[in-house]
Amino acid sequence: YRQLRLERVVLVGVWTEGSASQADSSLAELARLAETAGSQVLEGLVQRRPRPDPATYIGAGKVGELRDVVLSAGADTVICDGELSPGQLRQLESKLKVKVIDRTALILDIFAQHARSREGKAQVELAQLQYLVPRLRGWGEALSRQAGGRAGGASGGVGLRGPGETKLETDRRRIRTRISRLKREIAGMHRTRVTQRAVRRRRAVPSVAIAGYTNAGKSSLLNQLTGAGVLVEDALFATLDPATRRARTVDGREYTLSDTVGFVRHLPHQLVEAFR
Repeated sequence: YRQLRLERVVLVGVWTEGSASQADSSLAELARLAETAGSQVLEGLVQRRPRPDPATYIGAGKVGELRDVVLSAGADTVICDGELSPGQLRQLESKLKVKVIDRTALILDIFAQHARSREGKAQVELAQLQYLVPRLRGWGEALSRQAGGRAGGASGGVGLRGPGETKLETDRRRIRTRISRLKREIAGMHRTRVTQRAVRRRRAVPSVAIAGYTNAGKSSLLNQLTGAGVLVEDALFATLDPATRRARTVDGREYTLSDTVGFVRHLPHQLVEAFR
């Protein structure tokens, strides 16, 4: 299925509430996410609206302005600071003539790059597939042209009559089958985690978690306290698979110390499982 190839990007956000500095801060965070995914940020636009436009996320006038910016900057991708509906995605790609993704797709792409454990990879793949299912029609000009219908019907026409979107339905069926399999696998992994936790509880080993914003230095702290040697990188979501190490206090008490996935604004709901 469609892969995200982020290169030269323009950012766009809708400021609905809060102060202007908060809107700028959210867009700056989106820029860091885009850079972490391996892209070059060229421009950023923010529109003040009471709510996102239901058809195109931003207003019609802003779409025209955004199109001019994309052309002048030579961008090939637009990233929206919010989650787009399938309809908004189709409308924007149609009007801008470049690839459009939203904040959720961007974070999913970063998670897919950084997942290392079997459970982490399964959770990210499940989240990506759940995000992709309702958007299959929006991504793929060839699929969207297949209307099907009876001869003379409203949805028919020359070259459009026949069985309809067979390929699209096949893709959806395959994805749903894969989603069911991943859910069963993750449920099995959860039982293993519960068993491991029960052993620690029987032994009365205290557990401590380092929690905080992404790229705040949690992995560096874990390395300093335990010599864990986990990956440390100046990038958002460098840690996706939590690392747990045994440590001792100065008076000899034993405990476990866990690094965790960092917090971020508007985390995709599908990825909450990864924080377990």
